[in-house]
Amino acid sequence: MRAEQAAAWLAARDRFLLVTHRNPDGDTMGSAAALCSALRRSGKTAYLWPNPQVIAKLLPFTESYNAPADFAPDCVVSVDVATEKMFAEGFAGQVELCIDHHPSNSHYAGEECIDPARAATGEIVLRIIKTLCGDLTKEEADLLYIALSTDCGCFQYANTDAFALRDAAELLEAGADNARLNLLFFRKVSVPRIKLEGLIYQNMSFHRDGQVVVALVTDEMLALAGASEDDCDDLAGLAGRAEGGRVYITIRDWPGGASKVSVRSQEDFDSCALCARFGGGGHKMAAGCNLPVPPLEARDLLLKAIDEVLA
Repeated sequence: MRAEQAAAWLAARDRFLLVTHRNPDGDTMGSAAALCSALRRSGKTAYLWPNPQVIAKLLPFTESYNAPADFAPDCVVSVDVATEKMFAEGFAGQVELCIDHHPSNSHYAGEECIDPARAATGEIVLRIIKTLCGDLTKEEADLLYIALSTDCGCFQYANTDAFALRDAAELLEAGADNARLNLLFFRKVSVPRIKLEGLIYQNMSFHRDGQVVVALVTDEMLALAGASEDDCDDLAGLAGRAEGGRVYITIRDWPGGASKVSVRSQEDFDSCALCARFGGGGHKMAAGCNLPVPPLEARDLLLKAIDEVLA
């Protein structure tokens, strides 16, 4: 359904629980919180599933929307969640409506409002809110600016199109404080994060005549830097700073001897297709997957798969 149809669908229902994805980013949290605010403004009861992995930067913007332990919803809506495997930790249940922009969405919900042409799910939610309420509050504009700007890398990523920039301008006109939000999410980082980035750059490796750049993020690096999970947002963008690359891979230690993989690429390489070989997905130029092996083994598996694609 289109955004306007999704708004009508929401208007006909009540008692909403909004579900975000695990390892939540600004798009899933900002979009869900903004929609929650708009649903409340339209007279509905609405809460977010309390996602236990929300980082410290995002928590002040979203925690007031979290559901109490005894809340029993009549309708569950997922926001920016591509597959059932990506539901926030602790959530298990049936989703009635999925709002998303991932082309690899697995179509798990009863109804769906999916637009892969949009740079962020926040752009879809913007249209739903305007249809539902007629306008945006300043808080909703801030939340949607977080959603859009973080998925566009402060409007530096290739998914930043004219559509996204027009939406950003509309959010500023509605009161979004871009100066404060840009400072918080893009210009200031903790000292442990600075130390962690230094270790990542020192250990970055270059393969296939520099076409493939691999950044490893190990538990040992986090310990040496004194870094926590709050210092690890958007690490996937670091490898992409290397000139001459086509494919940029970030591999993190993950519990149980596994690896969490983020892939970024130039337009002539399909990151989503690569990650789909290992059960993951995402967008053509930004995707991810998990591998049940340690980072060095994961790197070898990914390089072999990339060779097949480049050939």
